[in-house]
Amino acid sequence: MAKLQYLVIHCTATPEGREVTAADIKAWHTNPTSRGGRGWKQVGYTDLFHLDGTVERLVQNNEDANVDPWEITNGATGYNGISRHIVYAGGVGRDGKTPKDTRTPGQMKALEEYVKDFHNRFPSVKIIGHNQIAAKACPSFDVQKWLKSIGINK
Repeated sequence: MAKLQYLVIHCTATPEGREVTAADIKAWHTNPTSRGGRGWKQVGYTDLFHLDGTVERLVQNNEDANVDPWEITNGATGYNGISRHIVYAGGVGRDGKTPKDTRTPGQMKALEEYVKDFHNRFPSVKIIGHNQIAAKACPSFDVQKWLKSIGINK
């Protein structure tokens, strides 16, 4: 068990307007590499933000300030044991490769509510985008600028 230090925001890197299911994420992350997956023991995210703004829990979490072994997700190498990882469906343009902030109004509202609630409960936890700890475009928007726009100055 480790102290929770980061909330990391991700995108699924799927084309704008394409819904993603929990089964999709499970297959991408846990299927063997021979079947197109990554062969991980656990998915990469605790919560998935669907296009309509519905939030689906992918990995159970006891909502305390620690990361228990059973809560660890595979969102970012070197950060998994001290972070919670969340993801929104989308993050690339319709071409399937150009990074783009594709958050729908429903996703934006749900993400704002989630992050504000999370910040109120865990004010010392740093809220970051995946691109702040890895050489990736994910989550395809500037998390720090967005945090300021919703009243969180981290």
